[in-house]
Amino acid sequence: MILTHNELSDLLNQKADQYNRPSFIDRDPISIPHRFSTRQDIEIMGFWSAVLAWGQRSVILKKSTELVDLMDGAPYDFIRTHEESDLKRFLNFKHRTFNATDALYFLHFFRQYYQEHDSLEDAFLSNGTGKPPTTAGGFPATIQTVEPNLIAFHDRFCSLTDFFPERTRKHIATPARNSSCKRLLMFLRWMVRRDDRNTVGGGVDFGIWSRLSPDQLVIPIDVHVNRVARKLGLLTRPQTDWKAALELTDALRQFDPIDPVRYDFALFGLGVEGEM
Repeated sequence: MILTHNELSDLLNQKADQYNRPSFIDRDPISIPHRFSTRQDIEIMGFWSAVLAWGQRSVILKKSTELVDLMDGAPYDFIRTHEESDLKRFLNFKHRTFNATDALYFLHFFRQYYQEHDSLEDAFLSNGTGKPPTTAGGFPATIQTVEPNLIAFHDRFCSLTDFFPERTRKHIATPARNSSCKRLLMFLRWMVRRDDRNTVGGGVDFGIWSRLSPDQLVIPIDVHVNRVARKLGLLTRPQTDWKAALELTDALRQFDPIDPVRYDFALFGLGVEGEM
């Protein structure tokens, strides 16, 4: 589909507004962390739901809900206070290639991490602040994406060497391996975007993190976003990898340099609703 710059801008803005609404939540994995109001509960179930987000959405929601139930409906409290005997209930948990070994390590990581930190945002900070480097005049030196943040998180998550099962590494993507990092980028969108645009009754994204900014985010490329972006000429790289995610994000910055990832709603919505 060949559109002029203005036509493409109008289409993306219209569809972003159309799909960036609370009605979007019910059928999406983000509905799981939306059940909670405490920051840590939102972080824990946002992260876990995003990691499990492959396959049919109904199954993703079912398995994420199962995790909530296994943690007695209170993830943060369970993480902090569970006994060793409480972990037996996770031995039968499985979603595709994610199994009990992975679940137990996630619990181990969360427990150790939250003993020392108040927010999971700290684990994604590559330079202590999350902000891009600046020039002497105080302006950003270059456009810095969350690439170093994702690499730093991967290294931290896999750092509990006394317990870390190597098989779990495959569930935490990293740009260092040229992965598209779709699920982690989706999680970062949920946590970082301040979502108050044209919504009624609240937004979709949480925006509870402040040390990363929306202009650093990179768009998560799922099958719908991939197909629509290519039809619109926004993505040309043959492989769907980290470089493709950067290419698509750079293309979307033409239309909104402050919050390019908001067009995730437009591309995903056009694809999943069969409009393109």
